[in-house]
Amino acid sequence: MDGSKSETLALVPPAALGRLMPMFLWVSVTGHVREAGPTLLKLCEGRPLLGCGFLDVFEITRPRPVASVTELEMLAGRRLHLRLRDAPDTAFRGLAVPLATGQGVIVNLSLGIGLAAAVSQHELTDADFAATDLAVELLYLQEAKSAVMEELHGMNLRLAHARTAAEEKARTDPLTGLANRRELDAALARAAAGAGNGGAPFALVHIDLDFFKAVNDSLGHAAGDEVLMRVSQILREETRKSDVVARVGGDEFVLILRSTTDPDGVQALSRRAIDRMEEPIQFEDQFCRISASVGVTVSSLYAAPDPDQMLLDADLALYASKRRGRACCTVFTPGMEVPEDRRAPG
Repeated sequence: MDGSKSETLALVPPAALGRLMPMFLWVSVTGHVREAGPTLLKLCEGRPLLGCGFLDVFEITRPRPVASVTELEMLAGRRLHLRLRDAPDTAFRGLAVPLATGQGVIVNLSLGIGLAAAVSQHELTDADFAATDLAVELLYLQEAKSAVMEELHGMNLRLAHARTAAEEKARTDPLTGLANRRELDAALARAAAGAGNGGAPFALVHIDLDFFKAVNDSLGHAAGDEVLMRVSQILREETRKSDVVARVGGDEFVLILRSTTDPDGVQALSRRAIDRMEEPIQFEDQFCRISASVGVTVSSLYAAPDPDQMLLDADLALYASKRRGRACCTVFTPGMEVPEDRRAPG
């Protein structure tokens, strides 16, 4: 660079140079900052910059540390990695261009990959960048990407919620909101496997409503639905969260009880539920009257509880309750005989 060109560059008004390079530094031969671009001054707001030693404010980390303007000039044309020595230690990329002898060095900086963080931290706007600087476009692209990623995240959450709702619906009886047969089978398999491996015991309770068919025949299915919902409410209130309450047929319910597993306790729970179910249930201006028969078996009766066998045994105990006159609870005992007729009319 000849002297006339260097002198012309040095005489360019700082404001004009700042519009072209908002993050430039003019470093004198003594190593002091003579001028700085407006964006750089904004980034260093609150700390002295003009008149300060360049290397007191900035640390050059790559391609190697420097200790003087002479060493800085030796890195002319090479990409520099710099950072502010004091917090916030904002990182920069830079390029140094020596001026004529005695005029020092021009260092032009950019924010590099730390653009987004610096924009947020220092509240920069597009006015803080040169009109030809691609940083603003890159920032817009990043913001667009963030918006897209946020929308995708929201969509994934909605899909996950929809999937959870669909799975819940597949496991739930649509009328009563209780577990359905599919969910019961899965829960019973888990309970049986756990008890067979030395885990917590459980009781299996099979409930069939008495006189439910008469309600449907005389008052219609809407009345029957009202009865089923009332029965579901009673069973929820008589059990605990650790128990499973399922509707497995039109008027059949199955409970997996962990909170009460001894036969006497299960019979007491069943008696309370039966007594509540026998209370008249109002439907419009009519009263529905039902009862319930209950069969029970407990996992402790089996060396290795088998879900199918337990369901069969609870069903046999239920049938025994029907044969005894309904509205009662029977606990299965080993050796209970299978009757010739499978079920008395409901």
